[in-house]
Amino acid sequence: MKEQSLSVNNFRDMVMDLENQLLSSDNKLVVKGNSDSFPLTHSFSDGVYIREMSIREGGVIIGKIHNRSHTWFLMKGKLKIANEDGTTTYSAPTYVNANSGAKRVIVALEDSVFVNVHPNPNNITDTDELERILTCETYTQYKQLKE
Repeated sequence: MKEQSLSVNNFRDMVMDLENQLLSSDNKLVVKGNSDSFPLTHSFSDGVYIREMSIREGGVIIGKIHNRSHTWFLMKGKLKIANEDGTTTYSAPTYVNANSGAKRVIVALEDSVFVNVHPNPNNITDTDELERILTCETYTQYKQLKE
């Protein structure tokens, strides 16, 4: 069920402010990368990078800005996800084709398993390098990349 959306600029400003607040908090339900509470699994296939995250109920994630379109799958659980297009609740199993420039705020309504599938034409296996290639920290960086 999709809820009404904000303007793109309002969403972007609000999500960046929220991200800064959450990253500086001590809340153990805020995902700040790979951890025992929110483990990541990385898999590779010819030309494909698969990133899987287990998310505990109540977990909050603010994703990075994705430079390329990709597909994500919800394999287990229920998530509420906000992006520039609005807020939608997803129940597993489902998948979404995400546009480039996407930055999502994710709240786990149940214990969930979330999988991103990214193109990886050079078969890079260094996950730090892949993160640098596939994502941006800010909308300014994304805009510069696209110009």
